[in-house]
Amino acid sequence: MPPRPGEEGDNPFDDKAIEKGRHLFAQACTFMRGVASPDQFPETDTTETSFAGRSNVGKSSLINALTGHRSLARTSNTPGRTRQINFFDLGAMLILADLPGYGYARASKVDIAAWTALVNIYLQGRASLRRAMLLIDARHGIKDPDRKVMAMLDEAAVTYQVVLTQADKEKTGILAARIEVVKKELAGHPAAYPDILCTSARTGAGIPELRATLAALAAF
Repeated sequence: MPPRPGEEGDNPFDDKAIEKGRHLFAQACTFMRGVASPDQFPETDTTETSFAGRSNVGKSSLINALTGHRSLARTSNTPGRTRQINFFDLGAMLILADLPGYGYARASKVDIAAWTALVNIYLQGRASLRRAMLLIDARHGIKDPDRKVMAMLDEAAVTYQVVLTQADKEKTGILAARIEVVKKELAGHPAAYPDILCTSARTGAGIPELRATLAALAAF
Protein backbone atom coordinates (compact mmCIF):
# COMPACT_ATOMS: atom_id res chain seq x y z
CA MET A 1 0.00 0.00 0.00
CA PRO A 2 1.45 3.44 -0.90
CA PRO A 3 2.34 5.96 1.79
CA ARG A 4 -0.63 7.67 3.35
CA PRO A 5 -0.74 11.46 3.26
CA GLY A 6 1.48 12.75 6.03
CA GLU A 7 3.80 9.75 6.13
CA GLU A 8 6.51 11.54 4.20
CA GLY A 9 8.12 14.39 6.11
CA ASP A 10 5.80 15.83 8.75
CA ASN A 11 3.81 12.89 10.10
CA PRO A 12 0.52 13.70 11.86
CA PHE A 13 0.15 10.03 12.83
CA ASP A 14 2.80 9.84 15.51
CA ASP A 15 2.59 7.42 18.44
CA LYS A 16 0.70 9.93 20.58
CA ALA A 17 -1.95 10.49 17.91
CA ILE A 18 -2.34 6.75 17.27
CA GLU A 19 -2.69 6.10 21.00
CA LYS A 20 -5.30 8.84 21.33
CA GLY A 21 -7.27 7.21 18.55
CA ARG A 22 -6.95 3.79 20.15
CA HIS A 23 -8.14 5.19 23.49
CA LEU A 24 -11.16 6.88 21.92
CA PHE A 25 -12.32 3.78 20.08
CA ALA A 26 -11.74 1.61 23.16
CA GLN A 27 -14.77 3.36 24.66
CA ALA A 28 -18.21 1.78 24.54
CA CYS A 29 -20.01 2.58 21.30
CA THR A 30 -23.78 2.35 21.53
CA PHE A 31 -26.61 2.81 19.08
CA MET A 32 -28.56 5.99 19.83
CA ARG A 33 -31.35 6.04 17.28
CA GLY A 34 -32.27 5.69 13.64
CA VAL A 35 -33.64 8.87 12.13
CA ALA A 36 -36.02 9.05 9.19
CA SER A 37 -37.12 12.68 9.58
CA PRO A 38 -35.41 15.88 10.76
CA ASP A 39 -37.54 16.21 13.89
CA GLN A 40 -35.91 13.01 15.18
CA PHE A 41 -32.33 14.31 15.11
CA PRO A 42 -30.77 13.85 18.58
CA GLU A 43 -30.11 17.06 20.48
CA THR A 44 -26.51 17.03 21.64
CA ASP A 45 -23.46 19.23 22.06
CA THR A 46 -21.07 16.33 21.50
CA THR A 47 -18.76 16.62 18.49
CA GLU A 48 -20.09 14.65 15.56
CA THR A 49 -18.68 13.09 12.41
CA SER A 50 -20.65 11.47 9.62
CA PHE A 51 -19.93 8.68 7.15
CA ALA A 52 -21.25 8.96 3.60
CA GLY A 53 -20.66 6.78 0.58
CA ARG A 54 -22.13 4.90 -2.34
CA SER A 55 -24.12 1.74 -1.66
CA ASN A 56 -21.76 -1.22 -1.14
CA VAL A 57 -18.70 1.02 -0.61
CA GLY A 58 -18.09 -0.85 2.64
CA LYS A 59 -19.35 1.84 5.00
CA SER A 60 -20.88 -0.46 7.59
CA SER A 61 -17.85 -2.76 7.53
CA LEU A 62 -15.56 0.22 8.10
CA ILE A 63 -17.61 1.51 11.05
CA ASN A 64 -17.58 -1.98 12.56
CA ALA A 65 -13.79 -2.19 12.10
CA LEU A 66 -13.29 1.23 13.69
CA THR A 67 -15.35 0.41 16.75
CA GLY A 68 -14.27 -3.21 17.09
CA HIS A 69 -17.84 -4.47 16.80
CA ARG A 70 -18.81 -7.07 14.22
CA SER A 71 -22.41 -5.96 13.91
CA LEU A 72 -22.71 -2.43 15.31
CA ALA A 73 -23.52 -1.11 11.86
CA ARG A 74 -25.44 -3.63 9.81
CA THR A 75 -23.72 -5.00 6.73
CA SER A 76 -25.58 -6.43 3.78
CA ASN A 77 -24.98 -7.64 0.25
CA THR A 78 -28.14 -5.79 -0.72
CA PRO A 79 -27.32 -2.20 -1.78
CA GLY A 80 -29.42 0.60 -0.36
CA ARG A 81 -30.39 -1.28 2.80
CA THR A 82 -29.74 1.68 5.12
CA ARG A 83 -32.67 4.05 4.62
CA GLN A 84 -32.17 6.32 7.59
CA ILE A 85 -29.42 8.14 9.45
CA ASN A 86 -28.14 5.96 12.28
CA PHE A 87 -26.48 7.69 15.22
CA PHE A 88 -23.94 6.03 17.53
CA ASP A 89 -22.50 7.43 20.78
CA LEU A 90 -18.80 6.73 21.28
CA GLY A 91 -18.12 7.12 24.99
CA ALA A 92 -19.87 10.52 25.11
CA MET A 93 -16.79 11.86 23.29
CA LEU A 94 -17.83 11.56 19.66
CA ILE A 95 -21.04 10.81 17.80
CA LEU A 96 -20.88 8.79 14.60
CA ALA A 97 -23.63 9.33 12.04
CA ASP A 98 -24.06 6.62 9.41
CA LEU A 99 -25.78 8.22 6.40
CA PRO A 100 -27.88 6.28 3.88
CA GLY A 101 -25.89 4.86 0.99
CA TYR A 102 -26.41 6.66 -2.30
CA GLY A 103 -26.13 5.76 -5.98
CA TYR A 104 -28.23 2.60 -5.83
CA ALA A 105 -29.79 2.46 -9.29
CA ARG A 106 -32.72 0.25 -8.29
CA ALA A 107 -33.93 2.56 -5.53
CA SER A 108 -37.22 4.26 -6.34
CA LYS A 109 -37.27 7.95 -7.19
CA VAL A 110 -39.42 8.54 -4.11
CA ASP A 111 -36.84 6.86 -1.85
CA ILE A 112 -33.95 8.73 -3.45
CA ALA A 113 -35.74 12.06 -3.05
CA ALA A 114 -36.53 11.30 0.60
CA TRP A 115 -32.96 10.25 1.43
CA THR A 116 -31.49 13.25 -0.38
CA ALA A 117 -33.79 15.70 1.42
CA LEU A 118 -33.03 14.16 4.81
CA VAL A 119 -29.26 14.25 4.28
CA ASN A 120 -29.41 17.79 2.91
CA ILE A 121 -31.23 19.04 6.00
CA TYR A 122 -28.82 17.16 8.24
CA LEU A 123 -25.72 18.59 6.56
CA GLN A 124 -26.99 22.16 6.39
CA GLY A 125 -28.25 22.41 9.95
CA ARG A 126 -26.04 20.22 12.11
CA ALA A 127 -23.90 22.61 14.16
CA SER A 128 -22.10 19.79 15.98
CA LEU A 129 -20.88 18.18 12.73
CA ARG A 130 -17.11 18.77 12.54
CA ARG A 131 -16.27 16.75 9.45
CA ALA A 132 -17.93 14.35 7.05
CA MET A 133 -15.97 11.29 6.00
CA LEU A 134 -16.67 10.58 2.32
CA LEU A 135 -16.00 6.93 1.55
CA ILE A 136 -14.80 6.13 -1.96
CA ASP A 137 -14.12 2.62 -3.25
CA ALA A 138 -10.37 2.46 -3.92
CA ARG A 139 -10.98 0.21 -6.91
CA HIS A 140 -13.18 2.69 -8.73
CA GLY A 141 -12.28 6.20 -7.57
CA ILE A 142 -14.69 9.14 -7.64
CA LYS A 143 -17.88 8.53 -9.64
CA ASP A 144 -20.74 10.86 -10.62
CA PRO A 145 -22.88 9.98 -7.57
CA ASP A 146 -19.90 10.94 -5.37
CA ARG A 147 -19.55 14.23 -7.24
CA LYS A 148 -23.16 15.10 -6.47
CA VAL A 149 -22.55 14.57 -2.77
CA MET A 150 -19.31 16.56 -2.94
CA ALA A 151 -21.23 19.44 -4.51
CA MET A 152 -23.82 19.15 -1.74
CA LEU A 153 -21.10 19.30 0.92
CA ASP A 154 -19.40 22.26 -0.80
CA GLU A 155 -22.69 24.14 -0.88
CA ALA A 156 -23.40 23.35 2.77
CA ALA A 157 -19.82 24.42 3.67
CA VAL A 158 -19.27 21.13 5.50
CA THR A 159 -15.64 20.05 5.58
CA TYR A 160 -15.24 16.53 4.26
CA GLN A 161 -12.36 14.08 3.97
CA VAL A 162 -12.06 11.24 1.48
CA VAL A 163 -11.47 7.76 2.88
CA LEU A 164 -10.60 5.15 0.29
CA THR A 165 -12.13 1.80 1.26
CA GLN A 166 -11.25 -1.77 0.26
CA ALA A 167 -7.72 -0.61 -0.59
CA ASP A 168 -6.40 -4.14 -0.09
CA LYS A 169 -8.27 -5.23 -3.23
CA GLU A 170 -6.25 -2.95 -5.53
CA LYS A 171 -2.65 -3.31 -6.70
CA THR A 172 -0.17 -0.92 -5.10
CA GLY A 173 0.81 0.89 -8.30
CA ILE A 174 -2.76 1.34 -9.45
CA LEU A 175 -3.81 2.51 -5.98
CA ALA A 176 -1.02 5.12 -5.89
CA ALA A 177 -2.09 6.46 -9.28
CA ARG A 178 -5.74 6.56 -8.20
CA ILE A 179 -4.84 8.55 -5.08
CA GLU A 180 -3.17 11.18 -7.27
CA VAL A 181 -6.26 11.40 -9.49
CA VAL A 182 -8.50 11.84 -6.46
CA LYS A 183 -6.17 14.49 -5.02
CA LYS A 184 -6.33 16.53 -8.21
CA GLU A 185 -10.11 16.44 -8.28
CA LEU A 186 -10.41 17.37 -4.60
CA ALA A 187 -8.27 20.45 -5.23
CA GLY A 188 -11.23 22.00 -7.03
CA HIS A 189 -13.61 21.59 -4.09
CA PRO A 190 -13.54 24.29 -1.40
CA ALA A 191 -14.90 22.11 1.42
CA ALA A 192 -12.63 19.12 0.74
CA TYR A 193 -9.92 18.31 3.29
CA PRO A 194 -6.71 17.69 1.32
CA ASP A 195 -5.44 14.52 3.04
CA ILE A 196 -6.72 11.15 1.82
CA LEU A 197 -6.84 8.05 4.01
CA CYS A 198 -6.55 4.50 2.64
CA THR A 199 -8.28 1.76 4.59
CA SER A 200 -9.23 -1.88 4.56
CA ALA A 201 -11.85 -3.16 6.96
CA ARG A 202 -10.73 -6.70 6.14
CA THR A 203 -7.01 -6.34 6.96
CA GLY A 204 -7.23 -3.39 9.35
CA ALA A 205 -4.88 -1.29 7.22
CA GLY A 206 -5.40 2.43 7.80
CA ILE A 207 -7.80 1.88 10.70
CA PRO A 208 -5.41 3.27 13.38
CA GLU A 209 -4.81 6.37 11.24
CA LEU A 210 -8.52 6.92 10.70
CA ARG A 211 -9.13 6.53 14.43
CA ALA A 212 -6.39 9.09 15.09
CA THR A 213 -7.95 11.49 12.58
CA LEU A 214 -11.34 11.22 14.27
CA ALA A 215 -9.83 11.50 17.75
CA ALA A 216 -8.27 14.82 16.75
CA LEU A 217 -11.80 16.10 16.10
CA ALA A 218 -13.26 14.84 19.37
CA ALA A 219 -13.37 16.94 22.52
CA PHE A 220 -11.24 14.99 25.01
